[in-house]
Amino acid sequence: MSAPTADIRARAPEAKKVHIADTAINRHNWYKHVNWLNVFLIIGIPLYGCIQAFWVPLQLKTAIWAVIYYFFTGLGITAGYHRLWAHCSYSATLPLRIWLAAVGGGAVEGSIRWWARDHRAHHRYTDTDKDPYSVRKGLLYSHLGWMVMKQNPKRIGRTDISDLNEDPVVVWQHRNYLKVVFTMGLAVPMLVAGLGWGDWLGGFVYAGILRIFFVQQATFCVNSLAHWLGDQPFDDRNSPRDHVITALVTLGEGYHNFHHEFPSDYRNAIEWHQYDPTKWSIWAWKQLGLAYDLKKFRANEIEKGRVQQLQKKLDRKRATLDWGTPLDQLPVMEWDDYVEQAKNGRGLVAIAGVVHDVTDFIKDHPGGKAMISSGIGKDATAMFNGGVYYHSNAAHNLLSTMRVGVIRGGCEVEIWKRAQKENVEYVRDGSGQRVIRAGEQPTKIPEPIPTADAA
Repeated sequence: MSAPTADIRARAPEAKKVHIADTAINRHNWYKHVNWLNVFLIIGIPLYGCIQAFWVPLQLKTAIWAVIYYFFTGLGITAGYHRLWAHCSYSATLPLRIWLAAVGGGAVEGSIRWWARDHRAHHRYTDTDKDPYSVRKGLLYSHLGWMVMKQNPKRIGRTDISDLNEDPVVVWQHRNYLKVVFTMGLAVPMLVAGLGWGDWLGGFVYAGILRIFFVQQATFCVNSLAHWLGDQPFDDRNSPRDHVITALVTLGEGYHNFHHEFPSDYRNAIEWHQYDPTKWSIWAWKQLGLAYDLKKFRANEIEKGRVQQLQKKLDRKRATLDWGTPLDQLPVMEWDDYVEQAKNGRGLVAIAGVVHDVTDFIKDHPGGKAMISSGIGKDATAMFNGGVYYHSNAAHNLLSTMRVGVIRGGCEVEIWKRAQKENVEYVRDGSGQRVIRAGEQPTKIPEPIPTADAA
C-alpha cells in the first residue's frame, strides 16, 4: 500500500476585494452605493425639520437667534475649518480656536481633521479624479452627491495633515465629534431659545435642525456653485470662479478663483466693496488680540496674475480677428509685375513695400475715389502717411486685411530680413500670433522714408 502523496498544488491568491464605489451602479446594487448615514443626516433630518415647521410656530426671537447662530456656525466653517485649519492663513489664540472648533462642529459637517484633509486634497487635485468633490463629475455631485454616495477613500488624493494631528483642539474635537455635534448642533440652540423665552421646540426645529440644513447647503455651494458660476479673473486653467451671489450665500467664500490662486491669503475678497464677512471677522479678532499673523499675498503677485489672465483673454479675442496675411507668408512681387497688374485694372497700391488690393474699397474710401485711385500702381507710402495724423489707426488695421504681396527689395521686406539675420523675434501672444499694437503696423511710417542721395 503506497504512502499518500502530498498535495503540492499552489494555493490560489485570494481575490482582492473591490470597493463598491469602483463598481457600476445598476438596479440590483444601487442601494449599496448609497451612504445611508449621510442621507439620514443631510436629507432625512432636515426633511423632518421641514415637516415639524408646519406645526411649530416661528417666533421672532427664535428667528433672530437662528440667524445669529447661523452666522456663528457658518464662521466656524469659513474662518475656522477653512481659513484657519485647512489653509493656515492666520493664527488664533487658544480661546478662539476652541470657540471655532465648537461652533464649527455645530454646523455638522464632519470633524476639523476630516474636513480639512478632504479640502486640502480638493486644492491639490482640483478637477481631477483625486478631487473628492470634483465639479467635473457634475454640479449635483460636487454639491451633494459626493456626500450621499460612497467614495473609495483610496481614490482621494493624499495630503499632509501632520500639523492637524499635532493640534490638541483638532484632536479633541475629532475624538469627541458626536458629542460636539449633539451639544453645539442641537442642544445649545434649543437651550438658548428655551431658557431665554420658553421656545424649546422652536429652538430645536428652527435654530437647530433647519439652521444646520441652511449652513450645510451654503458650504456645499462652495464646492458646486463656486466652480460653476462667475468669472475667472486670475486663472482659467481650472474651474474655480468669482461671483457675488456665491459670496453672499457662503459668508464671503464666493471669490473662489482668487482663493484657489492664493489659498494662504486670509482674504477671499480683496476689494473694499466685495462681501467677505469672514475676512472682516478675522480682522476684528486681530484687533481684539485673538488672531495674529494674518497672511496676505503681495499685491504685486496678485496683479501679475490678473494681468496674465487679462492677456490670455486678449489673446483669445485677438485670435478671432482678421489681422491680414502675415508678411512672411506673402508672395514676393517684382516692381514691374506690380505696375503691370495695376495697369490691367487691378487696384493695387504699394505702401512701405507691402502690396494691397484696394479694388473693393475704392468706392468706400472716405477721402473719395480720386485720392485713392491716384496711388494705384505707385509707391503710395508718403501719400498714405501724409496729412495731419498719417491716417487713423483703424485705417492701418483695415489696410492690413488687404495685403496680397510684398515688393522685392521693399522696405518691409528688408526690415524682416534684418530681423531674421539678427535673430530678433517679434512679440507674439499666447496663440503664437504676432502682437500688432496701435501705431506699430508696418504701413505706419510717421517719419519720412530715407532715400539715397543722387550721385
